[in-house]
Amino acid sequence: MMGASQPRGKVGGRGALPRAVRYLGRYRRDAALAYGALALATAASLAVPLLIQQTLDGVTRGVVARQTATLPQAMRAAVAERLGLSLAELARAGVTAGDGLLAAGALIVLFAAARGLFAFAQAYLGERASQSVAFDLRNELFARIQRLSFSYHDRNQTGQLMVRATDDVEKVRLFIGQGLLMAAGALLLMIGALAVLATLNISLTLVVLPVLPAALLLFVVIGGLARPMFERVQLRLSALNAILQETLAGIKVVRAFSREPEQEGRFRRAADEYLAQILRVMSLMTFLMPLVFFIANAGQAAVLYFGGRQIVLGSLTLGEWQTFSLYLAFVFIPVGQLGFIITQMSQAAASAARIFEILDARSDVSDAPNAVPLPPVRGLVEFDDVTFRYFGGGRPVLDRVSFRAEPGQQVALLGRTGSGKSTIINLIPRFYDPTEGVVRIDGHDLRSVTLDSLRRQIGIVLQETTLFSGTIRDNIAFGRSDASDQAVVEAAQAAAAHEFILEFPDGYDTPVGERGVTLSGGQRQRIAIARALLLDPRILILDDSTSSVDLQTEWRIQQALKRLMHGRTSFVIAQRISTVLNADQILVLDDGAIVARGRHEELLETSEIYAEIYSSQLIDDSAAADVEAGAVVAAGG
Repeated sequence: MMGASQPRGKVGGRGALPRAVRYLGRYRRDAALAYGALALATAASLAVPLLIQQTLDGVTRGVVARQTATLPQAMRAAVAERLGLSLAELARAGVTAGDGLLAAGALIVLFAAARGLFAFAQAYLGERASQSVAFDLRNELFARIQRLSFSYHDRNQTGQLMVRATDDVEKVRLFIGQGLLMAAGALLLMIGALAVLATLNISLTLVVLPVLPAALLLFVVIGGLARPMFERVQLRLSALNAILQETLAGIKVVRAFSREPEQEGRFRRAADEYLAQILRVMSLMTFLMPLVFFIANAGQAAVLYFGGRQIVLGSLTLGEWQTFSLYLAFVFIPVGQLGFIITQMSQAAASAARIFEILDARSDVSDAPNAVPLPPVRGLVEFDDVTFRYFGGGRPVLDRVSFRAEPGQQVALLGRTGSGKSTIINLIPRFYDPTEGVVRIDGHDLRSVTLDSLRRQIGIVLQETTLFSGTIRDNIAFGRSDASDQAVVEAAQAAAAHEFILEFPDGYDTPVGERGVTLSGGQRQRIAIARALLLDPRILILDDSTSSVDLQTEWRIQQALKRLMHGRTSFVIAQRISTVLNADQILVLDDGAIVARGRHEELLETSEIYAEIYSSQLIDDSAAADVEAGAVVAAGG
């Protein structure tokens, strides 16, 4: 059954983010160096409070030694015993106090410099690794989006896909380059600080410990609430971007119908919804930060109370308290960073899930496991009882269609809008697969051959002509970038494009604006025809390829195509019967079924629908000719 491409199973945020982080494995060296630098920077930070304690203790001993130098020896001995020093050590402390201060200060500066150096290395290497992961994700997304079946693109807006390849990837990158390192650094700092605190004063350390599970519980709860909210933010952003992309792509239509106010209203409503969702998320985050600081301050208050009691009782010195306070800050700094880490992680989890939805999406049209390359074809095309429905349901667009196009034949497809003409030509290059039945080329079921080998032997000019930014030469050679200049010129001549190309000052090097906006509709179509002809395909598909050219240009194109279609199997969709009068086989479609087939002369006699279309076009062409003749006479008068 035909259906839209679907994910292989939607990846939840918890599973998608670790999967994105595993992309760091491709850049083990940078990641290992970044985390190594992080560990060294953390170690340097942890060393500074010990140096400060030694400095304070040295200064304290020096001051005490100088103050007790004038006391009687018995009192000096008592002071020395209280400090755990001998009289000689006490006297030496008074003399060398300044020297110790300078040495400790120098070490503090040295460790600070080392920490700064390692922090720089950590930030640079982390950024390089995260940018490399983003590079891979964007490339994989682009490659995947290109290869997903047409049914996927039928059901997903361009703007939404663009957001996933840009904004969602950037949010994952920011977490990998900043949030993940910050989380690792916070964990290392907390564990290291707790280990030192336990050696300094185990009883005060036990006062701190209950704060950490409370912070962790807060982390889990807020993270669980925030992730779906960030998913909704990205959905709102996708809708906003889709309106912007759609409006810019159709800006001429918007202005032609004076719909600027309506489009501004659509954009404003989408922007309001995005803003409202952002504010809902921010209200949660702004509630989180005061709560985190409340927990941290409650822990600090408890430590201050019990530590103050120990100082009063004489079991804790001021130097020890100062050191404990500094390491205590290293425990509560990670708790303070909790809000930032939660925000980045929740955003990244939501974005990673959206990214892997695309990367895991199944394509309805893909190479079978045992697909083989299609050998050079003669051009025999067969539709065998083909039925087609979009998205696996509803009324069939094609209903049990069967026909055979011999090699070299020109087959014309004619019918009212919605009769199934475009669906037939979409099935030949396997843009879609039949819901039922088989399409064959030279006896090969198209589902048994590789897509590349099939499409390289088919030249296509679609009704909606798409050109790319670059030169005219680049666009003609789009399917054969190695084509010679002579081959490009010959293709342009065959498509009646050579003359107007030479009228430009830069000729074939003339830049083409976005989507070919610097060219007229007829010029764009002739370049698209030249692009298809340069492939020298055995099967040629022209979807109403002369609808945007005047009668004279149409005649020139038809003469060129008549020569070029010789020996090729050609399928032509045309609104004008005049373009298919000489077709070897005309298929008349109505409501998804072939209601008549044959050459022009016999269809005039046997098909009421064909005769009706032919008669109506004769009347239209006659009226157009009369108007044109009248205009010429008026101009002459």
